[in-house]
Amino acid sequence: MYKLHGDDKPKKSKKKEKRMSMREVMELMGIRRDTYKRVRGAIRRK
Repeated sequence: MYKLHGDDKPKKSKKKEKRMSMREVMELMGIRRDTYKRVRGAIRRK
C-alpha cells in the first residue's frame, strides 16, 4: 500500500568535493585583506 521510507527514488552518485584549506576559506571571506584607516585626511594601511 504505502511505502514507509521512500526508497523508490534513484540514488544520486556523490561527487568527491575538493576540500578547501583554511587559508583559501579566509581569502574568500575577505579576512586576509589589508585594512585601511583615515589619519588626518590621508588613508593609511593598518
